[in-house]
Amino acid sequence: MDFPNSAQDIVRCDFCEIRVVQSYCEICHNNLCKTCVGEHLSDSTRRHRVVPFKEKTSMPDLPKCHEPEILTTIDTRYENIFSVTCLSDEEIWIRGSENILRLFNLQGELLKSIKTKSGNFACDIAVTRNRELVYTDPGTRTVNIVKNNQIKAVIKLESCEPYYVCSTAFGDLLVTVVNDDDKQSIVVRYSGSTIKQTIQFDSEGIPLYSPGYFSKYMSENGNLDICVADNGANAVVVVNKAGELRFKYTGHHSSNNLVEFSPTGITTDSQSRILTSEHHNNRIHILHKDGDLLYYIHYIGNPYGLCLDTNDNLFVAQHWEGKVAKVKYL
Repeated sequence: MDFPNSAQDIVRCDFCEIRVVQSYCEICHNNLCKTCVGEHLSDSTRRHRVVPFKEKTSMPDLPKCHEPEILTTIDTRYENIFSVTCLSDEEIWIRGSENILRLFNLQGELLKSIKTKSGNFACDIAVTRNRELVYTDPGTRTVNIVKNNQIKAVIKLESCEPYYVCSTAFGDLLVTVVNDDDKQSIVVRYSGSTIKQTIQFDSEGIPLYSPGYFSKYMSENGNLDICVADNGANAVVVVNKAGELRFKYTGHHSSNNLVEFSPTGITTDSQSRILTSEHHNNRIHILHKDGDLLYYIHYIGNPYGLCLDTNDNLFVAQHWEGKVAKVKYL
């Protein structure tokens, strides 16, 4: 189909919004004028494929949407929930809007309740490869581990507060901490209580993550990339195991997409795909390990924290509903 070229149908550049479009990026779905092509290609955190605008198909190449099959729903007894993590394929730990962490089976039966040692709300939870529950307590500046119903601070910070945590394949803990002085967010790798790595800046010395207390849930991918859903930056920030920036995913860009990307939860599956939720937009983005959007999952209300079992069944914390949905999405 030929594109109309009458005066009233002139297509403007998505960047400058002034000049007539001449090119089109098939990855980012942006219309580009000749002047703005170079600036667009200079963003090395994303892949690009720029073609002449006349070679663009008549309909934009939008990602497909998927429904998903909801296998079961668990009522967590929280008014709202934030984090979910698998203890096994049959048991999940859940953090909600209380200072109590709860373990449920898939039949919705409450198996165990753990009250935080300080009485503060936990900010995030994870399960180690030894099947031990870990939670962060910013109020006491500690990362705590639960063993035999006893709570012990495995990490104690002095000038930072720990917020988000994930357990790695090799038994380390990755913790998002916020510095007291400049409110800069840093991802720190711990072996026990020993710091092994800090991830804070890109190769040009620019902070990788947004400052302050915006949510930054994390997941380690199968290729050992560290994936952070940085709500304050409106981006999923992915670095390799050395802490070098691989890419930033900032949502699906097109002239028809006017809703700002706002990621919350994040997890990765057996094929190293990245799944990230948008609580406010009620959808989950499924990304290729290199950052391309594959498709969306819709129709799961208020998705927040995410985790996967060993069969790639997805557990979705439905924030305002106080429920966790087990979903078959593949």
